[in-house]
Amino acid sequence: QVQLVESGGGLVQAGGSLRLSCAASESILSINTMAWYRQAPGKQRELVAQITSGGETGYENSVKGRFTISRDNAKNTLHLQMNSLKPEDTAVYYCNRYTFPKYSWGQGTQVTVSS
Repeated sequence: QVQLVESGGGLVQAGGSLRLSCAASESILSINTMAWYRQAPGKQRELVAQITSGGETGYENSVKGRFTISRDNAKNTLHLQMNSLKPEDTAVYYCNRYTFPKYSWGQGTQVTVSS
């Protein structure tokens, strides 16, 4: 069973940056469109960004120009570079396959942006 482990979250002031990482237990990144999701308190989990096996990327409107998704297939690692962070980016961030069925969700990594 594929395991996904997210890391890199933390507390940062508005305008700051964080780089999230997602380590996969198997070589899945090169064969899947992978994505980052986030879930804020009291809200449903939402898609933030995705990247195809060919490297094409897509972003949710509110993060365009601020976030960059990337992948390192050799290391089975997915990244999310987050710049110009805003308080509304506060959430638990998860990685997973873009399509269904999803892999088992990891514990996520908490990102808290203070104003």
